[in-house]
Amino acid sequence: MPVPGNGNRPGPAQAPSSTAPRPHPAPVTLGDHPRAGLYGAGLLAHGTGLAVTPVPPSGDTPPEPGEGESPGKPDPRHGAAPDITPSATPATGAGHLTLLLVENDPAGALSIPEMLDASGKPIRVRTARNLTEAARLLTDDVHCVLLDLNLPAADDDDPLAVLRRLLDLAPHHAVLALTASEDVEGGAEAVRVGAQDFLVRDELDGRVLSRAVRYAVERKRADTAQRQLAEGRLRAQENARLERGLLPTPLLEGAPLRFAAHYRPGRSRALLGGDFYDTVRTPDGTVHAMIGDVSGHGPDEAALGVELRIAWRALTLAGLSGDRLLATLQEVLEHEREDEETFATLCTVDIAPDGRSAAMCLAGHPAPVVRRGGGRAELLPQEPCGPALGLLPRGRWPRTQVGLGPEWSLMLYTDGLIEGRIGAGSLRLGQEGMLALVREHQGAGLRGAELLESTVHAARDLNGGELTDDVAAILLAR
Repeated sequence: MPVPGNGNRPGPAQAPSSTAPRPHPAPVTLGDHPRAGLYGAGLLAHGTGLAVTPVPPSGDTPPEPGEGESPGKPDPRHGAAPDITPSATPATGAGHLTLLLVENDPAGALSIPEMLDASGKPIRVRTARNLTEAARLLTDDVHCVLLDLNLPAADDDDPLAVLRRLLDLAPHHAVLALTASEDVEGGAEAVRVGAQDFLVRDELDGRVLSRAVRYAVERKRADTAQRQLAEGRLRAQENARLERGLLPTPLLEGAPLRFAAHYRPGRSRALLGGDFYDTVRTPDGTVHAMIGDVSGHGPDEAALGVELRIAWRALTLAGLSGDRLLATLQEVLEHEREDEETFATLCTVDIAPDGRSAAMCLAGHPAPVVRRGGGRAELLPQEPCGPALGLLPRGRWPRTQVGLGPEWSLMLYTDGLIEGRIGAGSLRLGQEGMLALVREHQGAGLRGAELLESTVHAARDLNGGELTDDVAAILLAR
């Protein structure tokens, strides 16, 4: 009988070089340049390196992001009214650093000197007079935001309301807080809230500001990397906990049997797959082994496999076996699956207390491989075989009695091992090809985990690369 179930499943930035700093030209004060009347405010290029983004007066909108940034070339074009939306992740490539200045000083007293990055390139500057304009200019080529903490805020009770709002708008950007000399404590509080650093307005010069911008950008990158690392570790811990449920410790205390297992998920960089297995010994001395495969790939299938394995162990310890156990497992699958087309294949083996015989049930699953004494490995009968779980509402799963003898080994596996290809063609390895590999490695004296690992590796080599499906295999020997 063909095996139903799974045969047709589709299947950081380069450090800048150090150069000698160039002399800084005299700072430009907002409003003191003859061309500062353009839109009433804005930073103008002075010397080399200071990029200008003019800001229109109330009622107008700022220019398109990225425009008007060439030194000394303000762009008077207007754009549409902006929406305030969270910003994208800033670029971290080796280009010009860009600073967004958010301040609204009617007296025009704020002086922004020329700033250079570590490689001597000018740091470009954009300006915004409020958070609405800042949201428009917060594109992914902005690396740092310099925020005046004296900007008016809707919440007068919270002196850092503007900062909190900016941090919501720019969660991926470095932020520098600008405060008055008499409010140093407010700057320190801004750092505690989430800014990378703070600057005192009266102490700004090109060297201090350039260094602060570079420091803030690198600290933000480091904070982001550390957060991502922590999140990655948390995900790995969660996956490991789930993996421990999928790959259980066999309960074989008191049984004179040797046990080995091999497991590899088919998804790239995944810890989990839809294959599952378990082995337990009940108080009467019977050893129960099981291996199964949930159709499909992904975390949902892996989670369902865990549920089926736990249910199988509980039902087995409660005394169920054979047809009754598989019928109950099918009910579990039908209630827990996300898709009505999801099914699972299963093979169960109940080894008698004396270890000389076993009862086997197949639910759409390939038959195990047995080796008795010093003979050759062979496949157990594929018939009779019941349907995969989840396919037929009232399926039946007959039991097959198998003689084992005084010395034997029994290998259960999932179809991921036999569905690999041989070479570049369409020919599959199949059960007979897998059986030939097992015989070859047993003849070379391999046993237990070494036998399983070598067989899987040989199938992978014949496939010309990694097997695309999940692979699980267990070996019991006496």
